[in-house]
Amino acid sequence: MFTAALTHTVHTCSYANFAACFPTSARYAPAVLNNVWRQIVGQVEDKAKREFEEILVEKDVVGGLNELERLVGTAKARKEGGGEGILPNQPPHMLPPQSLYLAHLAPYLTSTQSQLETELQAVQLENEQLAKEVERQRDEVERLVSGLEAVIADLEGANGAMSDIVEGSEMRKEAMEIDGESGGRARGSRL
Repeated sequence: MFTAALTHTVHTCSYANFAACFPTSARYAPAVLNNVWRQIVGQVEDKAKREFEEILVEKDVVGGLNELERLVGTAKARKEGGGEGILPNQPPHMLPPQSLYLAHLAPYLTSTQSQLETELQAVQLENEQLAKEVERQRDEVERLVSGLEAVIADLEGANGAMSDIVEGSEMRKEAMEIDGESGGRARGSRL
């Protein structure tokens, strides 16, 4: 391709165009001018080919083009295959370090992630059960407290009703006397 482009470029610089640049030499020494033109065109062509070859070697153009073809082929294969899970056939020593360590860790990381997800689900289930138990216990405490408040209100009401009746009664006086007589013994025996 380069040779065809170079040949086309050199042929655009014809002797007629070259001679038009040097009209005096073309009129008085056309053979010499023709010789000069051939030498210049030949040197330009030779030098361009040599430089092109040097560039090919220096920049490793052939290897780069081969790599480009491989990348295009890989891209086409990924596109046709949906782009998932297709790895180029490359020896392990040519893979980047990140790909290597991820390839070695992937099974361990997958199993660890699965295990952690299972443990997380178990902990979440246990937390839900504990939250329900706490809610049930709160309801029970509220029920018991309201029951106790009702009993206390009943006792206070009964105590108020009884205090009016018992204060001046004979029965109270007898109970106080019995308590006074047996004061220490009755209390000590209870302890």
